Amino acid sequence: MTQLRLPVDEPAGRSGLRSTDLLAAVVALLVVLHFAAPGLFDAPVVLAWSTVFVAVCLQALPFLVLGVALSAAISTLVPASFFTRALPRRPALAVPVAGVAGVVLPGCECASVPVAGSLVRRGVPPAAALAFLLAAPAINPVVLVATAVAFPGQPEMVAARFAASLGVALVMGWLWTLVGRTEWFRLARPAPSAPGAGRAAVFRDAMQHDLVHAGGFLVVGGAAAATLGVLVPRSWLEQVAAQPVLAVLVLAALAVVLAICSEADAFVAASLTSFSLTARLVFLVVGPAVDVKLIALQAGTFGRGFALRFAPATLVVAVGVAVLVGEVLL
Repeated sequence: MTQLRLPVDEPAGRSGLRSTDLLAAVVALLVVLHFAAPGLFDAPVVLAWSTVFVAVCLQALPFLVLGVALSAAISTLVPASFFTRALPRRPALAVPVAGVAGVVLPGCECASVPVAGSLVRRGVPPAAALAFLLAAPAINPVVLVATAVAFPGQPEMVAARFAASLGVALVMGWLWTLVGRTEWFRLARPAPSAPGAGRAAVFRDAMQHDLVHAGGFLVVGGAAAATLGVLVPRSWLEQVAAQPVLAVLVLAALAVVLAICSEADAFVAASLTSFSLTARLVFLVVGPAVDVKLIALQAGTFGRGFALRFAPATLVVAVGVAVLVGEVLL
């Protein structure tokens, strides 16, 4: 397997807006508003927004830390030759191996993004890394057990989620082998380490760097999810649930907007009893593959150019595969 040479972002000193800059600006604005308009934070819509924002961030943070730790371990502790031996040389064959390997990471999409970025840096073909990125948060045992608990007596829902999510990962991986370009990646530059530093020090530096970098985009994505989530009227959902095509599109859009962690989204889907099982399957497949916080994390890890191409394509493939699997299994 040849080592890929991909573009990387410049060091932090480069001019330009970064996620941490935006986060600092938001915090400063909130402090000013707290003193200038204290009654603003007692408004129901602001309380709802803050509840959603805190829930999204707290729900995702443990898995983001897990992903960053795994990413740092892959970057600093695992030799590149391991991936050469573990994956087939041909990207088309490496995609299904990497997709199935996603079952071993018990985390959500926040954990899979930094791990996928680390895999690409270590020479794994981007197609295989992207297949892992999409499969890991959707087919791991924690998510499948949660789905079984949320849909008791409906094992077909678990099977459908597994099949559709793995299908999306494979299709997107193979699609990348056909049309993907390495110049679309703009990987964040790894944290510099002191000359002669031991593995533990390199691991610590890499984890601290990636956590700050990815954490800023998580906060930005959580804020976007909260902002959009509180604007969706619940009464409107009831009116569209009876229309199959519209119901699928609405739940796909909600999955993108609400950005619910894959360990918890099954319980939300189960509560949407007015929608068909196929529409709810779309919700479960789209969410771990493309949502607003995931797009933000992908932009922070791989670059905005990549996210602007990858997210829309993934959304279309996820909806199509989920509907097809739902018609067959549900």
